[in-house]
Amino acid sequence: MTVLTLPGAGALALSVRAKALVFEDPKSVALLARVREIAPRPVNVLISGETGTGRELVARHVHELSPRAGRPFFAVNCSGFSQDAAEGELFGHERGFRESAPSAKAGWLEAAHGGTLFLDEIGDLSPRAQHKLLRVLAAGEVLRLGADRATPVDVRVIAATNVNLGQAVLAGRFSQELLHGLSAATLELAPLRERAGDILPLARHFLEFYRQRLELGPTELGAEAAARLLEHSWPGNIRELENAMHHALLLCHGTQITPADLRLSALDSRPVSRGHRGHRGHDADGVEDSGAERTSLELALLDLFEQDLPNLFERIEHLVLKTAYDHCSHNQLQTARLLGISRNVVRARLIRFGEISGSVRGSRHTPESSTRGSGNYGMNGIG
Repeated sequence: MTVLTLPGAGALALSVRAKALVFEDPKSVALLARVREIAPRPVNVLISGETGTGRELVARHVHELSPRAGRPFFAVNCSGFSQDAAEGELFGHERGFRESAPSAKAGWLEAAHGGTLFLDEIGDLSPRAQHKLLRVLAAGEVLRLGADRATPVDVRVIAATNVNLGQAVLAGRFSQELLHGLSAATLELAPLRERAGDILPLARHFLEFYRQRLELGPTELGAEAAARLLEHSWPGNIRELENAMHHALLLCHGTQITPADLRLSALDSRPVSRGHRGHRGHDADGVEDSGAERTSLELALLDLFEQDLPNLFERIEHLVLKTAYDHCSHNQLQTARLLGISRNVVRARLIRFGEISGSVRGSRHTPESSTRGSGNYGMNGIG
């Protein structure tokens, strides 16, 4: 069995990120072999997989097995960038480029010179930032904002996504040329529910990790609790499993973890077909599935809360609206029905967040105030 852990995992906040990846299930063993195969090659890498499956851990392992090991490795999450912030953070800017830039600043691509830059949620980059990143990959040089001369860079880009970029290309949201530039080598991380052989080794790893961190006595995973872990569908993947084991230790009153200590929703143990749900979150048998939805939603919200992002409520509102709008194939009326709000509200929010152009009757917003929020979060541990 091979276990990868984030460097300095013991210093990270409790449950802030999935900090370990086990290669014991046959799918994971095959993934590790693929990582060892492509890591030495001088090519960019595209990692696909659900949130919480360990994408950053795999990216770091690729870096450590490559000739760039020992050189810089930076992890940047693209999902919080506005268009302007993304360009400034990734490509840098010259002094006086705007009033808020009193000094020159190198971007992440320059900072990672000689090493590796991990770009998580690459599909969230704006079209303009995608175009500039493509130039970096093709020409090996970065043009800072406000600069008239490019800076040569030698950086390996490892990108990651939890969405289908091929579909994003067809929808006009992602550059086909950039997709080709990023996917010279690809790695696909299966969700935890599809690699059951990793569940118990991971659970025991997290159990021991948090037992030592909390300075508790010997504690083991009971047989019934182990069976319960194998039954669970793990919508939050490794991150959810880590949280479950940490919380189980806090609730456990003896020396053995029980199913009650795990506090896992029974509804998440039954696969639910999205195509057979009835109204108001009922499945085909009329049983409410809100518990399962609440489990995964709470995990996602807690993950956001731990990142201390600015304008968080607006970001969440934007994400809910954009996801619903994409789900409804950009039909405003269907989006309104799905969310239970009026079409006028949907249209006003889409304009406000810059998803569509237009003006809102009676609105005093300027074009600048209708663009997306300017907050960003640069270096973060990425799941």
